[in-house]
Amino acid sequence: MKLNKIGAMFSGAKNKANNITIFGATLTAMLTMPALAAEPTAQTEAEKVKASEIEVIAVRGIFGSLKAANLLKRTDERIVDVIVAEDIGKLPDNNIAEALQRITGVSIESDFGVGESVTIRGVSENLILLNGRSTAGPGRGGISLDDFPASFLKTVEVIKSPTPEMIEGALGGTVNMQTVRPLELSEPLVAITLDGEYADKTENVAPNFTAAIGNSWDLGDAGTFGAAANVSYQDRELRRDEYFNKVDLQDDIDLDGDGTVDVSGGPNGKYLRRTESTVEQKTEQRERTAFGLSLQWAPTSEELNFYVDMNSTKLDGGQAAYSILDVGGTVVPRSDSYYDGNGQLQNYDLSGVLVIPKTWSDFTTSETTSHAIGGEWNITDNIEISGEYSISKSEERQTASEFNLRPIERTDPTLDLVTHTSTASMTNGGGIPSYVFEDTGMLTNPDNLVFREFYHKTLDTDNEEQALRFDFKIHDVGVDFISAIKTGVRFTDRDYSSNRFDLKPNGNTLKDSYKKAKNADGLYSPTWIDNPIISDSFTTINASNSFDQTGMSGQNDLLTYNVYDAEKLQDAEATYLLAQQMLAGTTYAMNGTLADNMVEDTGAYKFINEKTRAIYAQFHLDFDDITAVVGGRYIQTELESSIVDSVDSNGNKILNTGSNDYSDFLPSLNVTYTLSEETLMRFAAAKVMRRADFDELSPALSIDNSLVTGTQGSYQLEPYRVTQYDLSVEHYFGDGGLLSAAIFYKDVNSFTQTDSSCLADSSTISGQNTTQWNNICLLNTAGQSQGDIVNATQDQGLAYVDAQKAAGRTGIVIDTDVNGGSGEVRGLELGYQQQFSFLPGIWAGLGVNANYTYADSQQPDGNPLLNISKHTANTQVYWEGEEVQLRLAYNWRDRYLDDQSTKRVQTVGALGYNVFNQNDPSADNYDPTVGNSYREDRGQLDFSVSWDINENFTVVANAVNLTGEPIVYTTELDSIWAYSEADRRYTLGVRAKF
Repeated sequence: MKLNKIGAMFSGAKNKANNITIFGATLTAMLTMPALAAEPTAQTEAEKVKASEIEVIAVRGIFGSLKAANLLKRTDERIVDVIVAEDIGKLPDNNIAEALQRITGVSIESDFGVGESVTIRGVSENLILLNGRSTAGPGRGGISLDDFPASFLKTVEVIKSPTPEMIEGALGGTVNMQTVRPLELSEPLVAITLDGEYADKTENVAPNFTAAIGNSWDLGDAGTFGAAANVSYQDRELRRDEYFNKVDLQDDIDLDGDGTVDVSGGPNGKYLRRTESTVEQKTEQRERTAFGLSLQWAPTSEELNFYVDMNSTKLDGGQAAYSILDVGGTVVPRSDSYYDGNGQLQNYDLSGVLVIPKTWSDFTTSETTSHAIGGEWNITDNIEISGEYSISKSEERQTASEFNLRPIERTDPTLDLVTHTSTASMTNGGGIPSYVFEDTGMLTNPDNLVFREFYHKTLDTDNEEQALRFDFKIHDVGVDFISAIKTGVRFTDRDYSSNRFDLKPNGNTLKDSYKKAKNADGLYSPTWIDNPIISDSFTTINASNSFDQTGMSGQNDLLTYNVYDAEKLQDAEATYLLAQQMLAGTTYAMNGTLADNMVEDTGAYKFINEKTRAIYAQFHLDFDDITAVVGGRYIQTELESSIVDSVDSNGNKILNTGSNDYSDFLPSLNVTYTLSEETLMRFAAAKVMRRADFDELSPALSIDNSLVTGTQGSYQLEPYRVTQYDLSVEHYFGDGGLLSAAIFYKDVNSFTQTDSSCLADSSTISGQNTTQWNNICLLNTAGQSQGDIVNATQDQGLAYVDAQKAAGRTGIVIDTDVNGGSGEVRGLELGYQQQFSFLPGIWAGLGVNANYTYADSQQPDGNPLLNISKHTANTQVYWEGEEVQLRLAYNWRDRYLDDQSTKRVQTVGALGYNVFNQNDPSADNYDPTVGNSYREDRGQLDFSVSWDINENFTVVANAVNLTGEPIVYTTELDSIWAYSEADRRYTLGVRAKF
């Protein structure tokens, strides 16, 4: 189930007057302030500044940034947290997501150890906005946070309570990234950063360059014109090491050979067994180039301004990825075998195992753009109108390639191929288990390894949204307690499409070519890896720093292996030519080029058109000590989802289109009560919604290369709908001090859950890979799909599954998202910030920023929501003097449910049935916890330092994941099944500002 598929998208689109009032008043408080900050009276004076008086925007230093963020939070009408750049083009962290994790209630998800997305109050799908408008990414949420340069931004808002003017689609919170507008500049600006980032696993130094230039010009009677431009370039290389096992439950075994079964102490009289040990090591080189341009013009009256914003980000690169999978094996106990406290068998041998070395690459290149043209007009002192047209677009190409081997004993051409197996000894200790093969050449001897398959696919995804909005605001309506009324409309038109091409020479993949491709004599003649055609394309992998963070229990043979060179695999054309040579003269012979043999998978084609119309009205109320924003937003959604019904004789797609229309009314209330000059109390309530992601809205089938699993959506999915409440208290004290507390509650009355079924498909008879036979669903009747998932037992094994496959009684497990029941999220947030300026001497530069979040959630099946840690804590301790700034930041989050349908642990649940049945409560052996995978608690320590050489030049240094903390994954029964670790990253560079 996925109650977690309820992400958020609170648009922070605000009118110009409000934006300048908040941002300008805050930042003027820190007018080029020295590192030790201004006198305490400066804040009071700044709060009195009117928007019309704002001319200079400048913040310097850590304290200046935190103080500015506090004032933005204090003066906002919503419940919001803000990050402010410490200087032009300098967020507190080099990555936006990593900066946001310092905010109360925010946790991040990482890829290769780099933050790429956020969860806000436990909701993992949040919309990313740029200057209050939506951005385009591969899905509903917008651009990935690691794809947009942090150096382009002046502030980042995390908005937790919506107002009616905000774009619908939020259930948790919105990240609104804001860039500098040219007319905010009072003098010419040039800012340049050049640094190098060292990653300790790849031992690579990545260049990172950013530059910003801007100015505004007084054109006399023609008004004022401003322009600002940004460019950023990064070429980063990172590595991720992963080690994981399959875990299942088996009957108790006789450990000591005395004829008596030893009791494991595990659930339902079973013991936990680890098999299918796997090592995956992936190095990714990612090149990012980004551009930003903003133009703005205002006439001499300054009652009107027009702007043009243009932003573009391009990602390119490649992967060198390797995987070693150890398959099968029968448990053989040893003298040192035992059951641990969780009922897991430790220290044993597996006889009859085989290994599958794989070289693979799954990389996405993309280009995203976000452009807008708009205007704001103060018609009178009381009336404002604004309008904007924007277009956001994402074009992605995912390229997935594999070059797989198979352990076959060397022989002359024959019809009787023998799989090479060995006995593996697994010994546990600290960290990665020791894993030793009886055959020392299991992964290196060319007599044992043959070419199995070259697989290649491309997946193209286009996502484009056009949006048009108009807003009208009137300040004086003749009612004393109504300070303003705002209303507006917004129209969007979005097209989403996805199509897939697979390498299928002669209409089939090259799967298992070693035992299917026959020579002229009708015999199998596999290609061993020392064949002159491919021998020069192989390399031996043995990285000296593998799993240096997790640690090793001893020798592990899975870390040294011969495998096809991944850099060669990135050249798919060259690899295709090698495969063509190897298969020449066989029944799998290929003619033509790679492009000639790429076949479109019309069954995976998706096209979605979504149109929305929204109208809102909100009232700004002022009762002296109590202010409020109240109103509602009404939205109509029209959806058309198309898949391919057939292809005509000319190759044209004949589409089958389904439609779904619905409407929502979303009332909201934000109330601020001024208890005193220093203390505010806020209350917010709202109904919010989020539409399902595009993959979930298409009934197109997406099936994996092995024909074992797949996914399918439905255009009839209703949005996720939530009613939420917030209550907070904020106490501001001293010079920039803050003490805050908030409680929140979300009542979810609509979410999706995963419904699994077994799909009958004739292609499984010849194309299904049965290596992992225990993941394959069995059909009661050949050719007839069924709702129940039935897997072969351990006693039945591979031979039974192969026989069922030949008879057409194996299917494909299809996961479909359907609307489910209800759930809830509730929690507490605490925050504290203070600069200890009252301390003597240099200690006056010491400060702290800390927060804690408690979040609890529950689904109808009793499981918590995904990605919600009950306890999360963040602490920053910093010191800054006249020239030097130091910061030590620690982020920690508690254990949380990471996935509910993990294939490697899909039969492991609290009840110990060893059966995958999490969908039907009325069925025998129902256990909603099977397949649960948890990410264990983890902390990360980051460090940064900067030295202002003079007013123009600064040296900066950063360290991310300083202590090298790995990620550990466990089952519902607390047994470890996976480890993952990524680079420590160290950055050194120089910033120049003129």
